[in-house]
Amino acid sequence: MNRVFIDTSAVFALLVPTDAAHDRAAGVFDRLRAREPVLLTTSYNLVETYALLDRRIGRGATASFRSDFAPLLQIVWVDDGLHERGLDLMLDRPAGVSLVDAVSFVCIREHRVDEVFAFDRHFEQEGFEVLG
Repeated sequence: MNRVFIDTSAVFALLVPTDAAHDRAAGVFDRLRAREPVLLTTSYNLVETYALLDRRIGRGATASFRSDFAPLLQIVWVDDGLHERGLDLMLDRPAGVSLVDAVSFVCIREHRVDEVFAFDRHFEQEGFEVLG
C-alpha cells in the first residue's frame, strides 16, 4: 500500500485558507483522498502542528485539527531511539534543518514512505519525492 508522509507545512496550508499554498495543498489532498494511501506523520509533527495552529489561528483551529484531521493519520510515536537517530541526522545537516524535520527524514526512510506531502524545501533537498 502506498504511504505518504504528511508534514506540518502541508497540514497548515491545507487547513488555513489564507495560506499562500492553500489552493495547491487542497488539490494535492483531493488527489490523495482518491488514492487512499496511508497518511503517516510523527508525534513531533503533531506537536508542531498543534503549536502552529494554536499560535497563528487560535484554539478553535487546534481543536478542529485534533477532532477532524488527526484521526486520518497513522502516527509514529517518537521514542528515544528515533529521537536520537533524528538528532544525529540533524547534526549532520546544514543549519536550518530542524529536529522535527530530521526525525521525519529518519521516519520516512525507516517506514519506506513513498511520497511526502510538504511545502518545506528541506524534504526535497533530502531527496524525497515531494507532493505540493
